[in-house]
Amino acid sequence: MSTVLVTGGTGFIGAFTAQELVEHGHDVVAFDISTDRQKLSALGVAEDVNVVRGDVTDATEVFRAVREHDVDRIVHLAALLTNTAADDPRAALEVNVLGTNNVFEAARTFDLDRVAWASSAAVYASPEHYDGDVTEEDLVYPDTLYGATKEYNEHQASAYEEFGVSHVGLRPTVAYGPYRETGGSAFLVDLIEKPALGESFSVEYGDQYIDWQYVRDIAQAFRKAAFADEADLSRRVYNVAGETTTIREAAEVVRRVVPEADLTVSDEGELPWTQTLDTTAAERDLGYDPEYDLEAGVREYVNVLREEHGLDPV
Repeated sequence: MSTVLVTGGTGFIGAFTAQELVEHGHDVVAFDISTDRQKLSALGVAEDVNVVRGDVTDATEVFRAVREHDVDRIVHLAALLTNTAADDPRAALEVNVLGTNNVFEAARTFDLDRVAWASSAAVYASPEHYDGDVTEEDLVYPDTLYGATKEYNEHQASAYEEFGVSHVGLRPTVAYGPYRETGGSAFLVDLIEKPALGESFSVEYGDQYIDWQYVRDIAQAFRKAAFADEADLSRRVYNVAGETTTIREAAEVVRRVVPEADLTVSDEGELPWTQTLDTTAAERDLGYDPEYDLEAGVREYVNVLREEHGLDPV
């Protein structure tokens, strides 16, 4: 059993990762600027997780949490996402880059066993630069500030290898599932949640692609990255992905799960591009094994919502 510090541990992916770690017998410290236990409570682990208020941009707070809780591994998820980063570039630098540096410094100072940390598929260039599925060796050329901070973090993670820091970075795609914050992708939430609760919804982008990665599969990936045997690692950064479909195809999945869904899909608007990632290395080295295709993920998501609203499952 290990003690794992999860930065961003009360957030969407953080809470599911905390649950995943608890269910595998580990002690979890959720380090977050928010101490709201709502997601942890919904997942049934609020009493099993030590929630510590802290800011990753403050090295002293990061170091104190590691020392006082006898942490031996970190799962680093705290970050400002795409739209928030674009709206406040200075904060993006401080949270995404400096915050990650503070995590790596803590790992170096306290000789931690592993840092598993979130890079992103946003580090890649647009799809026309690739021939087939994108591997970790392919071109990295982000077109967002968020993606650029993640690319920089891959470089600084590599630099900390010189100090003996063991780390594994993951490049997830688009996370979906219960309790997801909406942000700039509110339509992805509404595409599932409104039909689940009997509401109509109109969505654009019908012919455009999204890689849907169920949040439990992402949580599984971070747990496995945190505990993978060093001898099994052939690299330090891995692609992890879910199921790539068009928005129209995703709407059809929602209709299969919720037959009475009142959904209208148009091809208007334009989404940021999506690549199809090759996850062979993560499957081989980390044992990454997604358990949810899109229909299974949507069904669980819908039933969680319906139960919370006193409705029968589908």
